[in-house]
Amino acid sequence: MKIITELILFCGLFTLMVKMAAGNDGLNALYFYPREFQNIAYERKLADRENVRRERKSFLIVFTAVMTAALVGIVHFNQANSFKEAYLQSLLFLEVMNWYDGIVIDRIWVGNSKLWKIRGMEDIPYLQSWIEILRKRVILSVIWVILAVLAAGIVMMTGGIK
Repeated sequence: MKIITELILFCGLFTLMVKMAAGNDGLNALYFYPREFQNIAYERKLADRENVRRERKSFLIVFTAVMTAALVGIVHFNQANSFKEAYLQSLLFLEVMNWYDGIVIDRIWVGNSKLWKIRGMEDIPYLQSWIEILRKRVILSVIWVILAVLAAGIVMMTGGIK
């Protein structure tokens, strides 16, 4: 039950960071949208490509730092006894976050919230298909298998493995 609570809190933090990036207008987080959608927004002068690039970079730096710190903190809190245990915990959290992002954020929240409907872009589809979501999530699942090694290594280097 403890791990379920931790997973919910981890995904809640993820959601909070996405909401903070978007504020009250999806245009603030245009970098979350498909590239084709972004290009049309640039053509319609709704956003500046350079500003979006800069905002994306700033978001990713903060997001990566916060989510990595949270993940390492959780694995520390759970007192992993070995590198393998730290790795498996890290992998679990990263994979749950991956699928949560694809299903809950990308499909359910984006598909049903007015927040993500950008004024001036109502005629352009922005929701990813289930096939696109599945493809992206499978690719990211493979990437997380590798990056979980880094998370477990950070836990090990910071004294989290007894």
